[in-house]
Amino acid sequence: MTQSADKVMIGLEIHCQLTALKSKLFCPCPADYRGKEPNVNVCPICLGMPGTLPLLNRRAVEYAVMLAFALNCKIASRIAFYRKNYFYPDLPKNFQITQYNAYEQASVGADGYMELDDPSSSDGIGKVIRIRRIQLEEDPGRLVYDGSIGTSNYALVDYNRAGVALVEIVTEPDFNAPNEVRLFLNRLASILEHLGICNPALDGAVRCDANVSIGGHARVEIKNINSFRDVERAIAFEIARQRSLTARGIEVRSETRHWDDARRITVQARVKEEEEDYRYFPEPDIPSMVLSSSDLDAIRAGMPELPHARIERFVRVYALARDTAKILVGEKYIADLFEESIKYYGNARSIANWIVTDLKGYLERYGGSNSSNDGSNNNNSSRKSSDGSDNSSNVNYAGILTRITPKHIAELAVLVDSGKINRTMAKQIMQKMISTGMLPSTIIQGMDDVDMLSNRDELAGIVDRVMEEERKAVMDAISNEKTLNYLLGKVMKYSKGRADPKLVLSILKERIVNLRSNQ
Repeated sequence: MTQSADKVMIGLEIHCQLTALKSKLFCPCPADYRGKEPNVNVCPICLGMPGTLPLLNRRAVEYAVMLAFALNCKIASRIAFYRKNYFYPDLPKNFQITQYNAYEQASVGADGYMELDDPSSSDGIGKVIRIRRIQLEEDPGRLVYDGSIGTSNYALVDYNRAGVALVEIVTEPDFNAPNEVRLFLNRLASILEHLGICNPALDGAVRCDANVSIGGHARVEIKNINSFRDVERAIAFEIARQRSLTARGIEVRSETRHWDDARRITVQARVKEEEEDYRYFPEPDIPSMVLSSSDLDAIRAGMPELPHARIERFVRVYALARDTAKILVGEKYIADLFEESIKYYGNARSIANWIVTDLKGYLERYGGSNSSNDGSNNNNSSRKSSDGSDNSSNVNYAGILTRITPKHIAELAVLVDSGKINRTMAKQIMQKMISTGMLPSTIIQGMDDVDMLSNRDELAGIVDRVMEEERKAVMDAISNEKTLNYLLGKVMKYSKGRADPKLVLSILKERIVNLRSNQ
């Protein structure tokens, strides 16, 4: 099979709820439907009752324009809404109010792009992913199943979410591998957080459908993907499935498939619809909206600092390594924690090191999932919704980070940099401050022998005792100095983590040099 015949093409349709809004897209119902009893967050407008008229939430338009600017899109001077006609139980009006480029009226943005990172390139910039369009639309309700979508005997409908403002981002099929998709989604999540228009950590706030085709064969859409990690898995499975079919001479059909996260496979849902099947026509109850140059200038001027600009500032102002800056800015809360911490202690590199290497590492090991992603409602936790949710990191920092303040990070860095404690002790203190929320200065008051051992004569005595007990390791160190790390570890254990590791290593090297010269 030639490379062109096996070429993978992946496009995304990403739905981002504008969670910063207080009301839905076309009615005054609260936009925050989470945690409410089913079907209470509704009104005649979002239920599509006869005689009701939608009223456009102007703030939603401003948020959508901000995102279009952030993704380098061309902004339409006139936008309009359309009816997308299809029947589905979670769609109370039997049509969805969305946008569609036709009749010289457009969606909010088009022809944008995002640059992916590529550490191997000279400028760090990798593949450019084109953005076909960005459009505003209303979210449907939620279907709730008893178990999985494939095994449930019934579906319940909750209309609380119906009418919530969504921004849909449609990419060109520029992805060629699942990991590229994950990079794109992570960067998009960071942009949404920095703009302050969407919280990707909320259940269902960011949902992604993937379109996959191989070697020019039919396009398959994958829906019901619950997390960014599962987007990778679903695409990888679908690529393998389609390759298996073509290798056996079986036609790949254009269809919609669901991701079964329990079995980690895609399953057929229905034949894929074409755009003409939706019978788009202009929404008669919502006039088109003109976006003047002064409107757009005002929106751009009010935009917060974007992630790429913040990375450049961290490198320029705080003299951080670019990789470190990227890790900090990858999640807005982490970047904010860094900047607030250096207000207490100005050693930016030290603060960054504690956050990136230690705190973030601890969170990723023990933070757990950002959410259960099960879409459970108040009546039956075993029931699952069809929406799924996507997260930038799939790590739940909320419970831990509510206990960690910038002052915690600053105090810990000061204690180490001043020589009061060593890094081994600091890591123990970090674990305790994470679990209890106590400040490092308070924790060390209750610890015995907290001061770091830095008396050379005292440490030399400990080193000699360890070398006496570890004669084989000493002999190994004479021919291979890397073995010194083993001896250093033994000294640190003997001193209960209080020894100054730099001084211990210096003493060990002196002892080994003397032994080597006497051989």
